[in-house]
Amino acid sequence: MSDLELTTRDRVMVARLNRPEKKNALSEPMLETLRAALKSANDDPGIGCFVITGEGDAFCSGGDLGRRGGERAGGDPTPLERRTRLQAVTHQVARAVEDFEKPLIAAVNGAAVGAGMDLALMCDLRLGSASARFSEGYIRVGLLPGNGGCYFLPRLVGPARALELLWTGDFVSADEALRIGLVNHVYSNEEFPEAFMAFAARIASGPPVQLRDIKKLMYQSMRTDLRTSLDSVAAHMAVIQSTDDYKEAVQAFKEKRKPVFTGQ
Repeated sequence: MSDLELTTRDRVMVARLNRPEKKNALSEPMLETLRAALKSANDDPGIGCFVITGEGDAFCSGGDLGRRGGERAGGDPTPLERRTRLQAVTHQVARAVEDFEKPLIAAVNGAAVGAGMDLALMCDLRLGSASARFSEGYIRVGLLPGNGGCYFLPRLVGPARALELLWTGDFVSADEALRIGLVNHVYSNEEFPEAFMAFAARIASGPPVQLRDIKKLMYQSMRTDLRTSLDSVAAHMAVIQSTDDYKEAVQAFKEKRKPVFTGQ
């Protein structure tokens, strides 16, 4: 049984973290499979959206602390070895996410702690079940946020709230996460599996080139000035208005029907 199960439905690839006996703690095979799946889905025209969720009653409990105990038994790694491993293993998913051009959604079905919360934060959108809970729990085990928490969290909830959550490791409930903008929607536990798939399928049904360009332009706009952003929009718009999907969208609107997009 794989640490990460991959399925595809309605142009949506679902990556299910599959270590329920360890609350889906991250393993090296899981991270490598997820990195490869993101790369494959990005290049596959049949995939319009990618979802990460968890098996069982947890999303992801973070790094596998049992593995760290094994490291101590075999002698502590050197600082260089620790840094290299963090960059080569743990950070490989964050780098793959940075390169992923399509919509990426975290369907948080339970507790998301430490690196598990960071994994949810690095997605474009977060959908939560009623039992979803979030904690940047690194401080509780004497660590720093090691997988992008200091980068992603303040961009979602602001620096003051982010520091409070990073310094305390307190849990945030699904309702509180919705209130502070940490998640986009919360669904009951019963409806969650179908609700997140329906949402992802709706996003995936959009025109592929336009979906990618919107994501690219939005993230670029957060790192540049208005004039540069508008110049970039103008260049992208000139291309978009020459696509078959743009013409199809206009025609479908006139004919009051659902458009059929081809990515051309």
